[in-house]
Amino acid sequence: MADVNRGNRPLSPHLQVYRPQLTSITSILTRITGNALIVAIFMIVWWFIAAASGPEYFATANGFVTSWFGDLVMFLSVWALWYHFFAGIRHLIWDYAIGLELDIAEKLGWGVIGASVAMTILTVIII
Repeated sequence: MADVNRGNRPLSPHLQVYRPQLTSITSILTRITGNALIVAIFMIVWWFIAAASGPEYFATANGFVTSWFGDLVMFLSVWALWYHFFAGIRHLIWDYAIGLELDIAEKLGWGVIGASVAMTILTVIII
């Protein structure tokens, strides 16, 4: 039988109406950081290949990697690595059906963000 109320159903909330939750933002950020780490890996592999290729090519690659843009990419990569690490731990906790309540999930999200920022700063200070 045909659905006669098809046109009366509410539409999906639009981005101007929908307020993203912390759990959805951290989930999206986990995917973004995972893909951003691939870009950083390509830059590091290029630097190693240039080091093996010769001094002229290495000077070009090293100049790029140690430029302000390269430093920014490396700094953000360190943060992305820590963020991805802590988000993975959060998902392992969720795999055991722990912390799935909304208030605990939100605290875990803030914990992932805080821990990744703290560890990034600590890593940069140590290195």
